[in-house]
Amino acid sequence: MAIPTWRRAGLAAAGLLVFGAVCLVVLDALDRAFPPPLDAHAERSVEVVDRDGNLLRVYAVGDGRWRMAVDPAEVDPAFLDMLIAYQDRRFRSHVGVDPLALLRAAGQFATSGRIVSGGSTISMQLARLIEPREVRSIGAKLRQMARALQIERRLSKDEILALYLALAPYGGNLEGIRAASLAWFGKEPRRLELGEAALLVALPQLPERRRPDRNPAAAESARDRVLARMVSAGLISEREAGRAASARVPTYRRPMPALAAHAADDAIRATPEAQRHQLTLRAGIQQNLEDVAGQAAEKLGPRVSVAILVADAVTGEVLARVGSAGFLDDARAGWIDMTRAVRSPG
Repeated sequence: MAIPTWRRAGLAAAGLLVFGAVCLVVLDALDRAFPPPLDAHAERSVEVVDRDGNLLRVYAVGDGRWRMAVDPAEVDPAFLDMLIAYQDRRFRSHVGVDPLALLRAAGQFATSGRIVSGGSTISMQLARLIEPREVRSIGAKLRQMARALQIERRLSKDEILALYLALAPYGGNLEGIRAASLAWFGKEPRRLELGEAALLVALPQLPERRRPDRNPAAAESARDRVLARMVSAGLISEREAGRAASARVPTYRRPMPALAAHAADDAIRATPEAQRHQLTLRAGIQQNLEDVAGQAAEKLGPRVSVAILVADAVTGEVLARVGSAGFLDDARAGWIDMTRAVRSPG
């Protein structure tokens, strides 16, 4: 007896449902068995801040890289809008992989014979950062896509963005938006000029080729392409883009904040497990007095040091503490904290 058509269709549908359920169970098991290495680069630079939260001193992580914790809420919103518009405009809606971006990238490759855009989402870029691979291949791209789907299952969009902002490469040993903003512009990324934001969007794609201190022309060209894309996206006007493009890119790396060396080291020795240490100092006073100590010591001679301690007369809180005229000056024994060292009278 022949099986009615409707029954065959029902059996086929039921079979597909069972097959789909089995696939989901297997994929879930594989996901749990081989989770993405989200903690592979968990170490962050230890920070010492003043009483108002201003950065006094920051320490490189174990491998010598500057990798600072980032809260997207403390990053210039215009930069974040620009980053998402340029790199992953459907970031808030996709599940880790953007099929439309991949199709666009494939179409561009087919028509031009070269890679015009990679189609990678921010989640896929994060997957590459936490699990880097030297060889670029279809297999590596598929692995990134799988990892991106896993990452999206575990983290919220803001958590993904925060992790990307902490790990993105910006040339040399700079990782993350905060280290990059401090090194290239000498400030935290809370408020960036339009051209500064555009440069920081462009650098992670080719951080060594676009380093502004080594390849200023390439850095400027990449920045200007970001600005042009933002005009096309309607985020900025042509006039704003032209004004931003007229600014020069930085041609040297600024040193990381390194104030209050003795006080910072003492704080870390007291609580070595802490990631962030807050002191009663004021960064402005500390900077001014370190400059004064250095200038005074130069006048006194090459083997003479100077120490200064400033405290609030009412509360007794220390507002500035200069232990020596130069922490790294061996001739002056700069590593000795003269605000605490026992000295002979006179």
